[in-house]
Amino acid sequence: MRIVDLINKKKRGETLSKDEIYYIVDGYTKGEIPDYQMSSFLMSVYFKGMNKEEIAHLTMSYVHSGEQVDLSKIAGIKVDKHSSGGVGDKLSLAIIGIIGSLGIPMAKMSGRGLGHTGGTIDKLESIEGFRTELTSEAFINNVNQYKMAIVGQSPNLTPADKKIYALRDVTGTVDSIPLIAASIMSKKIASGADCIVLDVKVGSGAFMKSVTKPHLP
Repeated sequence: MRIVDLINKKKRGETLSKDEIYYIVDGYTKGEIPDYQMSSFLMSVYFKGMNKEEIAHLTMSYVHSGEQVDLSKIAGIKVDKHSSGGVGDKLSLAIIGIIGSLGIPMAKMSGRGLGHTGGTIDKLESIEGFRTELTSEAFINNVNQYKMAIVGQSPNLTPADKKIYALRDVTGTVDSIPLIAASIMSKKIASGADCIVLDVKVGSGAFMKSVTKPHLP
């Protein structure tokens, strides 16, 4: 299997198999596939899209690239939310406290900036002294005691997504529905929450401009 053949395959709009997608993601995560070839692959996905099966395989390849969080020590049904991002995306900063005040455990892991908007972690780190890096034990203790906690993505949680996330940011491939879906859902699956709410932003200030699906066959 060669990455250049898989780039050409996706460039022609053909469907990639589970093994082919895992080969690409594993190879890039391990440093065996260079940035320039992964950039070419991402751009092929941007223009040709992925079907639902490909997106599912891409998502799980991210999940299996690292650790998965065990939240069984947190009492109750653990909930989480994730936004697809966009201008004015500050919902997490308000909703975490609201949900926690209702006694519902909110165990949230958030990402950094993607594109021009900045992520939840970027916003919180602008507050002097605010810590977004917690040990697993401290994270779990905070949720059990205060019913809420928010931390940055662990280096060992979906490392493939973290690396590809950064590459998308500098290669103009942010607003690709398959890549957005795989990035969001892999982190949520690996984070171990029982229930997830997806906040999908649509409009002129969002990555997705309309409710149509231009990159999802």
